[in-house]
Amino acid sequence: MTVADTEKLEALFSDIVQWRRHLHTYPELSFHEVETPAFIAEKLETLGLEVKRNVGGRGVVAYLRGEKPGPTIALRADFDALPIEEENDISYKSQTPGVMHACGHDGHTAALLGVASVLAGKKNDINGAMVFLFQHAEEKPPGGAQEMIKDGCLEGVDVVYGAHVASDIPLGQVNVTSGPIMAAVDAFTIHVQGKGGHGARPHDTKDAVVAGTQLVTELQQIVARRVDPMDTAVVTVGIFQAGTAFNVIADSAHIEGTVRTFNQETREQIEEEIRSIVKGVETSTHVNCTVDYLNGYPTLVNHTRETALLGEVAADVLGDEAPISRPAHLGGEDFAFYLQERPGAFFHVGAMTNDEQTQFPHHHPRFNFDEEALLNIGKLFLGIVERYNGGGN
Repeated sequence: MTVADTEKLEALFSDIVQWRRHLHTYPELSFHEVETPAFIAEKLETLGLEVKRNVGGRGVVAYLRGEKPGPTIALRADFDALPIEEENDISYKSQTPGVMHACGHDGHTAALLGVASVLAGKKNDINGAMVFLFQHAEEKPPGGAQEMIKDGCLEGVDVVYGAHVASDIPLGQVNVTSGPIMAAVDAFTIHVQGKGGHGARPHDTKDAVVAGTQLVTELQQIVARRVDPMDTAVVTVGIFQAGTAFNVIADSAHIEGTVRTFNQETREQIEEEIRSIVKGVETSTHVNCTVDYLNGYPTLVNHTRETALLGEVAADVLGDEAPISRPAHLGGEDFAFYLQERPGAFFHVGAMTNDEQTQFPHHHPRFNFDEEALLNIGKLFLGIVERYNGGGN
């Protein structure tokens, strides 16, 4: 990254923070984003970029075509929020009841807008082209990435990079791990239909609570007794709803959960095991069950060459101690779909606050991060672009 680029980005920092706080104040849920993509598109259009709205539904894509031949680089940010009631006492607290930017997507978008602002002013120096991907609905499978890809957002793209703030990584560090770094994410819903009745006459009923609890117990045995202990997998039941009164045998039960895996064979095995368990419980408890199984995001696998380049950039722009490697974790990201189509890498940028009283995990109602991390995201993106434009590569 050139000194001029650094100075331009730093001069924009107050704007980047303002954009982030605006988005934080007015969050929108996955697949319901209206004002957010409009805000993004308007900012990009004022830069003189070629802008496409409603890409893959609600996504925004902007293009910067350089004067010289070279690679086409895509940079991605997401912009949806979560169904969480914010508990932070801050001036830019969410004004949308029950909705909050609790994962940093507001920051990702603001940082990429800053990068686009810097690069828009140096079109004559760009070799090839830049594609700025602003994606909707990352938080809710099936996500927005697949539809944006189907709508052509990666056409002509040679390489793609994405960044995510990390509240558990110290400011100034960057996770630049190659290979599988995030899990495949699936979701399941099981509806149990029994026959309700009086609590004193269970023989006249088909108890949905008994059937449902049996399902939950057996689902927990899949990983413990069916998956190779050397493999990594999680089956979690997050919702169990049944019953209306203490003396009434429930007519139905509702179960929802998630499956996290890295190995595709294990992923398929667990789905088969869940369906098999459901059939067995149907037979033993005389209820009827329906299963809705969603194959969500695949395993996110960073490409070796592109991750190595990212590590070099991190050391160059943030210091030799910046690049770190962390174990893969079972969170999910639909950036994985981009990496199935094009080489690239996804990286986590340290954003831990310096006050332990404000250090909360992602998806927590008091989640927040050090906004200096947005400047670091910008520097990393600009450093990547510089490498592909001949600066040190």
